[in-house]
Parts: sequence; C-alpha cells; structure tokens
Amino acid sequence: MKKTLLLTGLLFAFVAGNAQDAPNNLSIANGGKVWGSLYQQRAAEYKALCFQAYNLAKLRLDMALRHKGKKPLAVVTDIDETLLDNSPYDAGRAINNQEFDLKAWKQWTAKGIADTVPGAPSFFKYAASKGVVVFYITNRDEDERAGTTQNLKLYHLPYADDKHIILKQIISSKEARRQQVLAKYNIVLLCGDNLPDFDALYDNKPSEESRMATTEKLKKQFGNKYIIIPNPSYGDFENAIFKFNYKLTSAQKDSVIKSLIKLDK
Repeated sequence: MKKTLLLTGLLFAFVAGNAQDAPNNLSIANGGKVWGSLYQQRAAEYKALCFQAYNLAKLRLDMALRHKGKKPLAVVTDIDETLLDNSPYDAGRAINNQEFDLKAWKQWTAKGIADTVPGAPSFFKYAASKGVVVFYITNRDEDERAGTTQNLKLYHLPYADDKHIILKQIISSKEARRQQVLAKYNIVLLCGDNLPDFDALYDNKPSEESRMATTEKLKKQFGNKYIIIPNPSYGDFENAIFKFNYKLTSAQKDSVIKSLIKLDK
C-alpha cells in the first residue's frame, strides 16, 4: 500500500512538474482534476467504460424499438462529458491551479473543437437511423449555441439544430425541458454524466446522503433507462462534497477533502 502511494505521488509530481508553467503549490482539489483529465484522455479503461455504456444503450434502444407505442421515440442526452470531451479545458485550468472560469469556458466552447466521448457518435447516429429523435439537453448558455452547434456538426451528429439543442433556460434544472420533450415523444433513454441529467430528485442542491439515497431508490433505472458516462473530473458529486459553496478557496477545498477521505492508518 505504501509503495503504491509513493509511486502515485512520484507520478503526480512528474506530470505536474513537467506541465508548462505549472505552479509548485498545486492544490489537492486541482491535482485530482489533473488526474481525472489524464484518466479521461489516456486510460483504455475509460474508453472501455464509455463503450460499455453505449453498447448497453444500443441494446436498450433495440428493445424499445420492438415495443413502439403511439408517440414517436426519442433519446435525450447531455452534451459535456457525455457526448463531447472537454478534458483539455479542464486540465488546462487545473494544472495551473485555476478554478473554473465562465469566461474562459465560453472561449473554449466557442471554438467548437472538442473531441467526442468514445462510443457516443456511433450510438446517436444509430438511433437516428432507426427513426429515433435525438434531443441535446445541456446547461450551456444561449450565447454558446453557435459553438455548440458547430461542434456537433463537426462530427455529423444527427438533429444538430436549434429545435433539438435545448440550452439552459434561466435555471439549471433540466426537468422542465425533459417534460417539454415528453409532451410529444416517448423518451426511451436518457444519457448523462451527472445525476441531475436523469431525474428531478437530484435537483435543488441535495446533500451527499440524499444523493446516495436517491440513487439507491432509482437503482433499477441505471442500465435500463438511465445510461451514465464516467466523469472523474467534475460534477455535482464535488458540489455536494463542498455543500454547494462555490466561494471556497483551493485551500478550503483541500481541508474538506482531507476531513472526508478515508485513509489507511
């Protein structure tokens, strides 16, 4: 165990030390995001998990196609870390010990160059080929529409238009937008990397304990109607850990992490 921790520490020091202009005082929180992005970019295991999720999505979609109802079928997907890979932005901020910045984020999304999550493009193209409508429900803002559309069209993704790209509407909850789709379509699958992508029970800044209890309650939905993609870098899991206090400094976040993580004594 000690040898493993020592090796991990040395590897981290090597990555951080060789990053351009990387600070020497990288926080635990940002160091974790560096490793999360490295995993997302380099680990075959990450790719395998994404393939597993989208292979399962295809199986579930095929089952739904055999039992069509009166309404046309639709799949709803999140965009960031579900369909598009933003790890270059995340890593660039974290390795320089910088917090998320909305202006810098929008500069990134405006480029419309993010790569795709493994398995995602082929699944959504398959769904469209079977007559299933794809809706992109994202919490990107309206001023990100052009870059978002450009990025989806870069990979020839289906339904990449204003009607099917549903951006944030005042509040971050996606429930009203899901209901908007449900009014005309039967949503057979929801794809996401963050639990509020699936159910309103995860809205309104729930505690860690509440998120765990809700996940236990909805456990039969995962792998059936809910297809979750791994995102080790960010999400409401960390917001819950920090009690949705967005003003915490890196040092304060590190203190919270140290107080909560289980360590070998």
